[in-house]
Parts: sequence; structure tokens; C-alpha cells
Amino acid sequence: MDATKPVTFPPLRTRKTAVLPESLSDPKALAMAIVNAAWSKNGFQTRIYDVRKLVDYTDMFVILTGRSDRQVSAIAEAIQTDLKAQGALPSGVEGKKASTWILLDYGNVVVHVLEKNARDYYDLDKLWVDAEVVEAIEPTWVQEFARVENGEDW
Repeated sequence: MDATKPVTFPPLRTRKTAVLPESLSDPKALAMAIVNAAWSKNGFQTRIYDVRKLVDYTDMFVILTGRSDRQVSAIAEAIQTDLKAQGALPSGVEGKKASTWILLDYGNVVVHVLEKNARDYYDLDKLWVDAEVVEAIEPTWVQEFARVENGEDW
């Protein structure tokens, strides 16, 4: 190697920017639009964490559960479809092929849709125990669905 030539490295990959309309620029408004779309496909165990005091790459995490890989895929698709209709596009989507854990990156809000066993295994809720919880009361039909999934009687 010639010591007189400077060493150059390829540019670092930068995070693509999500497209958000003004109506969804507030992280809480965006998170609520996301959970409403997810609830339309019976996404349950809804948790919204305000992580602004803990990380610098996003403001909120939304974590949702689906009962199967097909439902996880349907929930993620509903989120993307509903938000696209409102003018929002994610900067990235990961995990669609396996569909046991799909991550949607909307910049201010990062969404994790996990199959029930994956959610239990990775236990993201325990990881973010120090984050502030944003209240999101699931609709009655989602609560009923969750009770059935947990083996509880009607």
C-alpha cells in the first residue's frame, strides 16, 4: 500500500426519511393513526412508548401483536395502506418475508408488529420499561378478540 495516497471509504448508508403530511407530523397523532389501522385487523396487546428521553432516533414505539404470521402481515399491510391514503410513507419496512416480526419505520414512530410467540420471546415491553407509556385504549372488539386469544371465556 502506498503511504502517500489517502485511504477512502464508501459513504455510510444514511437513514431514508419518511414522508409525513402535516396532519401526521405530531408523533402522538401518527401513533394513533397507526393503532387505529392495526385495530381494523384485530391487532392486540397495543402498547405505545414515548422513548424521546431514552433514544435519539425516534420519538415513539408502537408494539402490537397478531395471532399468526398471516395476521401480522395483514396488520402491517393495513397500517401501510391507511397511512398511504393519508399521505404518509415509511422510510423502511423490514421482516415482511417471514412475517413473524414486521418493523415499519415512520421516522418519529417505529412500529413493531409481532406474532404472539415472537412477542413473548423477544419481550420488547421489558426492554422499554423505563419509557413513558402513552395511553391507547383498545376498542371493545379488540379487547374481546384478545380475551379469546388468551383462552378466557366471553
